[in-house]
Amino acid sequence: MSSSSLYYQWKSFEEDEDRPEKPRGFGVTEMRGPQYTILSQNMLQDVFETVGQFVDGLKFSGGSHSLMPKSFIKEVIDMAHRHDVYVSTGDWAEHLLHKGPTAFKEYVEECKSMGFDTIELNVGSLGVPEETLLRYVRLIKSGGLKVKPQFAVKFNKSDIPIGGHRAFGAYVPPSPRSSEMVEDVNLLINMAERCLEAGADMIMIDADDICKDADSLRADIIAKVIGRLGLEKTMFEASNTKTADWFIKHYGPKVNLFVDHSQVTSLECLRGRHNTGKGEVSALGSSYFLLLNCCFLRTDSIFLPVSWSLICSSLPS
Repeated sequence: MSSSSLYYQWKSFEEDEDRPEKPRGFGVTEMRGPQYTILSQNMLQDVFETVGQFVDGLKFSGGSHSLMPKSFIKEVIDMAHRHDVYVSTGDWAEHLLHKGPTAFKEYVEECKSMGFDTIELNVGSLGVPEETLLRYVRLIKSGGLKVKPQFAVKFNKSDIPIGGHRAFGAYVPPSPRSSEMVEDVNLLINMAERCLEAGADMIMIDADDICKDADSLRADIIAKVIGRLGLEKTMFEASNTKTADWFIKHYGPKVNLFVDHSQVTSLECLRGRHNTGKGEVSALGSSYFLLLNCCFLRTDSIFLPVSWSLICSSLPS
C-alpha cells in the first residue's frame, strides 16, 4: 500500500496534481517549530501523524533550539525524519560571531552531529561582508548540510555598494556603519544569486516590508524576486491564511511557503483548491477542516482519536 493511500481520498500526489510526493523540490511547506508557543513532542507527533504528508520541513525559529536540552532536540529531529520532514536551525548563526573565527565551523559540525539538515543564515543579522557570507555558504555545504540564506528587502545604507556594479569578489573598503535602512530589491537579488552560485539550496525572503500583511503586500518586489531567482529557489513567509491565499492565487500550488504549524491544514486546502483551475472547491467542506484543526487544540490521548473518528465519518465514500 502506498503512503498516499493512507491519507484522504480527495488528496493525491500524482503527476497531474499540484506537486509530487516528498521529498519535493517545489510546493514546499515549511512549518514553524516552537517559538511563539511551546510545542510538546506529543503535539508535534499529532501534527506529523495527521498531516505529515503535507509538511516538508520543520524550523526552530528565532534560535529556540538554543534554549532546549540537546536530548529533546535530538528526539524531535529523529521524529521529524521518521515522517520524511527535514529540520532547519532557523536564524541563529549570527550569535556565534563574537566567539571567534572557529566558532562557526564548530557550529556547523554540531548541527551535523545533532541531525539538522539545513542551516539558515539571516543575512541582515549576520552583518558580514558579502565575501564572508559566501564563505559561510561554502563551509556549510562542505559540511554536508543544506544552506538557506534569509534576505530582507531593506539593507543598512553602509552595506550598499557605491559606484554601481563592481567585479565579483573585488575588495571594497569598509565604510562606517549607518543606522539608516534603505530598500534595495536589486541588491537582495544580486546577493541571493551569488549565494545560489556558491551552493545555497534555497533563498528565504523575510516577510517584513514585503508580505507580512496581505493588505500591504508588495507584489512588485515578489514578482521581481521570483522572476530572477525562480519559483523553486525561493521561499516566502506567509504569516496568515490571507497571505498564503494570495501567494497560491498568483503563483499556484508550487510556491514554497513557511507557515505556522496551525496553518498547515488551511494551506494544503488552498493548494488543492487553486490547482483545479475550474473554480471547483474541495470535496470536503469547511466544516471538515474545522474539525481537522480541532485535532491540534488538545493533545491528550482521548480527544484526538474522538475528533479523528468524527472527521473520518465525514469523508465521502
